[in-house]
Amino acid sequence: MAEEIKLRVHGAWPSPYYHRVKLALKVKGIDYEYVEEDLRNKSQLLLQINPVHKKVPVLVHNGKPIAESLVILEYIDETWKDGPKLLPQDPYNRAQVRFWVSFLQQLFDAIVLALTTDAEAQEKSLKEVTEKLNVLEDGMKNNSFPDHWNQIVESENLGLLDIVICSMLGNYKAFEEVLGIKLIDLDTTPLVFSWVKALIDLPLVKQTLPPYEKYVPFLKYFRQVAFKSSKA
Repeated sequence: MAEEIKLRVHGAWPSPYYHRVKLALKVKGIDYEYVEEDLRNKSQLLLQINPVHKKVPVLVHNGKPIAESLVILEYIDETWKDGPKLLPQDPYNRAQVRFWVSFLQQLFDAIVLALTTDAEAQEKSLKEVTEKLNVLEDGMKNNSFPDHWNQIVESENLGLLDIVICSMLGNYKAFEEVLGIKLIDLDTTPLVFSWVKALIDLPLVKQTLPPYEKYVPFLKYFRQVAFKSSKA
């Protein structure tokens, strides 16, 4: 009899980094035990399995912890070879995916900074968000983007880049509500908008991301805490 694979994920429901791991496991069809962590009162187990960053997500596979969401995604892809591949086989295409994932992280960092600052700093961050969205749009338009993006999303066999953009822009409407601005729309960034819209309409993605009505109050709370901390 084959040895039973024991898989556990430590996460927190608002964390976009946890959601990308959750979505990757769903794409691969992998079952796991989930442990919800309270990041205001971190468990001793979390501190033990991720002593360096003390953050979620952490994937524990047969007792061995793996931290950092992108590291976890590549580990999942390399360990469970059956089912959809998260990264392309071709080395150049893999490099392109990793490049744009890094770029998307910079974009998301700018969105979060806009959410947690006010006045001049917020205006600067929002300008950076607009600039990076335009770069992303141009990359898709000028074919410097991995070929996968322009395929109509008709299945749930998502790649790593799809998963990352779901985790970062899948809740863009909640960010727009709290910031009081438009982040992406059909007029200014039609390719980005169409890609994100096609992804978040997938049942698998809808089951993974937190609902709008729950995420908006969290973002408002997160913003208030950040403002209070900056003035303390």
